[in-house]
Amino acid sequence: MKQEKIRNALLFVALIAAFWLGSSLQANGFIEEFMYYSEDIAYLAGEHIKLTLISGSIAVCIGIPAGIWLSRPSMQRYSEPAMQVFNIGTTVPTLAVLALSMTLLGIGNTPAIFALAIATILPIVRNTYTGLISVPDYLKEAATGMGLTPFQQLIRVELPNAMFVIMAGIRTAFAINIGTVPLAFLIGGTGLGELIFTGIDLDELSMMLAGAIPTATLAVVMDMVLGMLTFLVVRKGVNPLRN
Repeated sequence: MKQEKIRNALLFVALIAAFWLGSSLQANGFIEEFMYYSEDIAYLAGEHIKLTLISGSIAVCIGIPAGIWLSRPSMQRYSEPAMQVFNIGTTVPTLAVLALSMTLLGIGNTPAIFALAIATILPIVRNTYTGLISVPDYLKEAATGMGLTPFQQLIRVELPNAMFVIMAGIRTAFAINIGTVPLAFLIGGTGLGELIFTGIDLDELSMMLAGAIPTATLAVVMDMVLGMLTFLVVRKGVNPLRN
């Protein structure tokens, strides 16, 4: 799928850039300054992952049910207008979403989690909806002929066949999430953005890269983990009409 290819290309470029920058640091004798922040990197990376997992989990818990609901025959006529509501997090600049969440919830991790969930929910909703409406009609007809209720049909036929597309949306959402978490520093959130923005303010290249390189690495690692999870989940989705 096109968006997955674009995401993978961006992640690959980010990782190559990170290693290139790390090599440049070593070649220019700045590696010691970079490693000076190793304890900060370890702590802030943990906070970065925590924000990603919490906000991403909220987006998944809202996005998948919303996509299922919009894919039902009675709701499909309203699906595109409803999708524009979820598109707010993408069309509105992330800094504006962060500012609005700070206005409502104050400063700290809570408004950051709220803003990150809003910013990453669209790919999950969109892919869940697209995956479900793309399930072949003959499978649905076969399920109906076997006497499955609509709920059983959803669980045993539609979701297993749409799972690959759904997981692609989740992978995209988490890639966006990890890259957006550094901005949470601007409203008092924790994460590797503390090193990035402080390094920019102080004109400290090593501090800035101490935040940027781990962020790019986390994005690649997260995508690999979700890719392996996709393989395991989709494998179990074969032959969904089996008793």
